[in-house]
Amino acid sequence: MKLIKAFVHRSRVSDLIHALGAAGFQRLSLFDVKGLLRALDAREQEYSVQLGDLVVSEVQMELFCEAERVEQAVELFRRVGWTGRGDAGWVYVIPVDQSVAIAPAEGT
Repeated sequence: MKLIKAFVHRSRVSDLIHALGAAGFQRLSLFDVKGLLRALDAREQEYSVQLGDLVVSEVQMELFCEAERVEQAVELFRRVGWTGRGDAGWVYVIPVDQSVAIAPAEGT
C-alpha cells in the first residue's frame, strides 16, 4: 500500500476529487495548508507574519491506494491538478507498511 500526498491549488481540488472518484479511488483526505506554491494571481496570496513572506492557501490531498494503482493516481494528480503554469504543485509517494481497521479485535 502507498500514501500519495499532493499539494495543489485550491482551484483544482473539486476536479481532482471527481476524477479520483470516477477512477474508483477512495480513502481520500483533504487538509487546508499554507504553502509557497507560485500564486496564480495576487488574490491567491496573503502575507504570513509567522513566516515573514507571502504564502498561498493550498490543499494537501492524501490518498491511500494499492501499489499497483500508484502510477494511475499520480497521473490523475498531474493531469487534473495542473493549473496551466509551470509549478502547479507537488506529488509525493510514501510506502505504508501496515494498515489496520479500527474495529474490535476478534474474540472480544
